[in-house]
Amino acid sequence: MIPEGTRFLLPPEARLKAELIGRLRELFLRHGYEPVELPALESYDPSHPLAQRAFKLVDKTGEVLALRSEFTTLLAKLLRPHLGEGVHRFQYAGPLWLREADAELGRLREYTQVGLELIGATGPLADAEVLHLAFAALEALGLEGVVEVGLPSLVGEVLKASGLPEGAQQEAQRAIHRKNLPELEALLGRYPLPPEARKTLLALPDLYGEREVLEEAKGLPLPERAKRALADLEKTLEVLDRPVLLDLGMARRYEYYSGIFFRAYTPGFGLPLLGGGRYDGALLPQAAGFALGVERALEALRPPQKEEAPEVLALDLKALRRFAGERRVELFHGEDPVGYAQRRGIPFLAQGERLWRVG
Repeated sequence: MIPEGTRFLLPPEARLKAELIGRLRELFLRHGYEPVELPALESYDPSHPLAQRAFKLVDKTGEVLALRSEFTTLLAKLLRPHLGEGVHRFQYAGPLWLREADAELGRLREYTQVGLELIGATGPLADAEVLHLAFAALEALGLEGVVEVGLPSLVGEVLKASGLPEGAQQEAQRAIHRKNLPELEALLGRYPLPPEARKTLLALPDLYGEREVLEEAKGLPLPERAKRALADLEKTLEVLDRPVLLDLGMARRYEYYSGIFFRAYTPGFGLPLLGGGRYDGALLPQAAGFALGVERALEALRPPQKEEAPEVLALDLKALRRFAGERRVELFHGEDPVGYAQRRGIPFLAQGERLWRVG
């Protein structure tokens, strides 16, 4: 038996998983994102956002290590000494591990992500590039994409200007993110807030929908920094020129997001397939990116239950070499090639240079 939260994939699904990863890596490469390879082990850092859920182990020197639990933090730490001036584009792919998984990860403790990071560029054009690639990634997998865009910094700036104590700000942030208006109203009722701050905070959970949501938000009494963030978001959407859903009450749990945050869905599948955003200043001076969950994409695609049969059953190595460059070929081992081909649905037999249809 394999450990809980891990998977063993047989050929139909394992092959599809490899194909999906290959499509994404090729897409990112065509857009200038060069691959990097990260270690599976890193030094344990108690301040890491997933530190409490990471697999930990101790090496022979006594150093506490952790299995890689997400890519962005580790990649930023490793890249800092190597980055010069200008714009850099990187992509990555590989497994991640969490000691305690959650429903958002499908209860998996080992899972695979493919992602990218755009470093050294900021502003609406850079954000639009990353959002464009999020749409393109889903299209490369054959999935229709619905992208939700939020602005956690908007919620943060409103809370900072509200006059709420720090602990109450965190409670309010959680209530806004969950769109729990009764909880938010009860919390705000315990503090003497200015009427304008109360009005804005109570409006945030309902700021969800299409572009008209921006106009609603701009009509609220907002701090200056929040107004500038909204203006940048509006420019980003103009450059992107694709329909998105806005969730301006999104208050992501990772504190390092400084600008937009987004996640993408596909119709008929209720869980997000990818997520990312902008994190200027937190890990790197200017950076944005996203990661796609490969297992989640496999579920959304509902892979075929039957293994795809090869086109040709080769009866010798010469035939295998001759036809494998043109078709999917399998070398036969056994005594009844015709019966085997008929049972598997293989249409052709080959021997040497000869190719003929079964039956």
